Amino acid sequence: MIVVDKKKYKMAIEQNMKEVHVRVNGLIREEDAEAYMVDLQETISTIPKQQYTFVIDAIYQTPTPSKVVPQMEGAMLFYASLGFKDIIVVKPASKIAQVQIRNVLERIEFPGTFVDSLKRTSVF
Repeated sequence: MIVVDKKKYKMAIEQNMKEVHVRVNGLIREEDAEAYMVDLQETISTIPKQQYTFVIDAIYQTPTPSKVVPQMEGAMLFYASLGFKDIIVVKPASKIAQVQIRNVLERIEFPGTFVDSLKRTSVF
């Protein structure tokens, strides 16, 4: 069930699979970040996080300007602190964006997994 459907991102809760999905389209700019965080907090406040997997579908994420990469690191640390059972990050189609995310995840010792794609149809 899609709970947030905005131009820059979508969020869905799949109760049957016990997953929360977030898809970022393009790049979350600073001016979009506050609304994104409010929507994320509202979405995850309705489920028991310790029983759910958090899926960050970055397939449509575009390369991040180098000055914004530290903010991406902060976002990944924030995701890791939310208390989900597991975290899965789906690789972006962009090779540059893949490398940026991989490098961020290696720097912070990310507890989740970075996968090429989901083994099933996307919820979006």
